[in-house]
Amino acid sequence: MMRTWNNTKVVDFILMGLTDSGEIQLALLVLFLLIYLITVLGNLGMIMLIHLDLQLHTPMYFFLTHLSFIDLSYSSVITPKTLANLLTSTRNISFMSCFTQLFFFVLFAATECVLLSTMAYDRYVAICKPLQYPVIMSSRLCWSLLTGSYMTGILDSSVNVICISTLHFCNSNIIHHFFCDISPILSLSCTDTYGIELMIFILAGATLMMSLITIAMSYVSILSTILKINSTSGKQKAFSTCASHLLGVTIFYGTMIFTYLKPKKSYSLGKDQVASVFYTIVIPMLNPLIYSLRNKEVKNAFFRVMQKRVSFGQLK
Repeated sequence: MMRTWNNTKVVDFILMGLTDSGEIQLALLVLFLLIYLITVLGNLGMIMLIHLDLQLHTPMYFFLTHLSFIDLSYSSVITPKTLANLLTSTRNISFMSCFTQLFFFVLFAATECVLLSTMAYDRYVAICKPLQYPVIMSSRLCWSLLTGSYMTGILDSSVNVICISTLHFCNSNIIHHFFCDISPILSLSCTDTYGIELMIFILAGATLMMSLITIAMSYVSILSTILKINSTSGKQKAFSTCASHLLGVTIFYGTMIFTYLKPKKSYSLGKDQVASVFYTIVIPMLNPLIYSLRNKEVKNAFFRVMQKRVSFGQLK
């Protein structure tokens, strides 16, 4: 397996996966398959529910629809290949497939970062400027914010893939990870990666920090407004509209910052793989549960849609 080669001759990479133990692989296969099925059903269910219930046709749920789409998409970029590797002994992934996977993973992850900050701004306007909310959060602004989120993701992923794909790799084509991630690929390069690492770090850091600053400023203003509300029920109602989003933000950003905002030399196979499993496989499953189980509007919408279907069935 050890031989000198470079990116102009490489046919494929080899993903080492999570473990070499057959028993553990089988257990992970069953677990990840179950999680992926819940992810698909949960996110598709959320998208369909918001589409079917007219009372959920608001900016908040417009963004939540796309959050579900992004979670479903970037989970689908990683999980099916991971399941295939756990099921078979063949762990090869072509050079093109590897960088395609990296491109779409970074695209959806970066887009989600910006989208979460957009959702925080939406909550800020809803709570701090309720009378102006319909005017400020117009359809045009919502689409502009969404477009900006996707454009940021495309920019980040394009720069990452273009920079990394120009590197020369040597000695090994073995990626010590279960998918094509930035740090494991950089560690295979036999050329100096400092400049590329710095560019990726600055770009990823800028996306994360700008999103976090927007979220922090939004929630400082929200908290200040909530504290000025006299009634306890009013405070609880205002806070409940933000609780789901705040929980989702904490989980997502916590694992992303732990994994990516550090130099390549501090990459730890075990710790980073656990964090990667969490944000690539587990979090996309958690988000629809967080936004549905902790949200009365979603629960009520579900019952309304089900009642309509029962009524329609009886009429037939």
